[in-house]
Amino acid sequence: MRPVGSDQVRPFGATIIDATGQRLTADEKAFFRDANPIGFILFARNIDTPDQVRALCDEMREAVGHDAVITIDQEGGRVQRMRAPHWREWLPPLDFVAIAGARAEEAMYLKYRIIADELRAVGIDSNCAPMVDVAGHATHEFLRNRCYGSDPARVGNIGRAVANALLAGGVLPVVKHIPGHGRATMDSHFDLPCVDAARADLDALDFAPFRALNDLPMGMTAHLVFDAIDPRPATLSAVMMQLIREDIGFDNLIMTDDISMNALSGTPAENAKGAIEAGCDVVLYCNAPLEDRRRVVEAAGEMTPAAMTRARRALSMRKAPDDVDISAMDAQLEALLGGAGHG
Repeated sequence: MRPVGSDQVRPFGATIIDATGQRLTADEKAFFRDANPIGFILFARNIDTPDQVRALCDEMREAVGHDAVITIDQEGGRVQRMRAPHWREWLPPLDFVAIAGARAEEAMYLKYRIIADELRAVGIDSNCAPMVDVAGHATHEFLRNRCYGSDPARVGNIGRAVANALLAGGVLPVVKHIPGHGRATMDSHFDLPCVDAARADLDALDFAPFRALNDLPMGMTAHLVFDAIDPRPATLSAVMMQLIREDIGFDNLIMTDDISMNALSGTPAENAKGAIEAGCDVVLYCNAPLEDRRRVVEAAGEMTPAAMTRARRALSMRKAPDDVDISAMDAQLEALLGGAGHG
């Protein structure tokens, strides 16, 4: 594969897209070659055995002709695409952190270093984690047990441990959902959440963990409205993107959450164009027919020069894994949690 570096001539397509099944079709291979996305995302439907996943990742990179980043949601609990019998099962993060107690940072580091090892072994080099949305009493159930807690400083510290573990394992972390999804009382897969908190409260609570992690290579937006700041969903809001870049200080690669989610009212192509115009670098689009994917790729276009600079910076953080004994880490984690960490 052609490596990503300063000699990259053709800009990447400003998209991260998915495949329909466990191997690429001929039409998908041709489409991916033309679209030249910066990367791909995998779902449960793409996962069978380690050999199959490895072959699929190879096909994806071969189709685009560069070392495309391949990401996945491997949090634990409901949001875990790779499962038993081939991979470890994990408790939801909130439950896991509660069991670990005062040693949550250490436990989460071990957990995600083990996850990184499983991902890299099959060709996956990114994980959509840490998720540092701060849980509140009204956080919607689709999100709540995926959170790390309700104290923003502790959430940020745990998020840092997760990110460090993934980076040590050669996996790029994607911090989500910028600038904070914890106050949402609706599931953004189906509805558009609106948050009426004052700006000062948002700064002190919701935005704080993202500010603490603003050096991470990649971030994912939140599909929700902050009434005190702008009436448009954050993903489509130039005002919110400026806040993320300047106030939160996140100047690395920003991808949208899936633009097919019902929180966004436009067509996927309209949402793709709107997200890029607002200041997102990359559009994530999932679970759609090939023709719809074509429309989104066309609407998103190629990455801007500024986005390409951020992409190169992010991808340069993709390193070879450190040399650790995973079985010893597994035993250490089991001892720390008293054998209660797995689902």
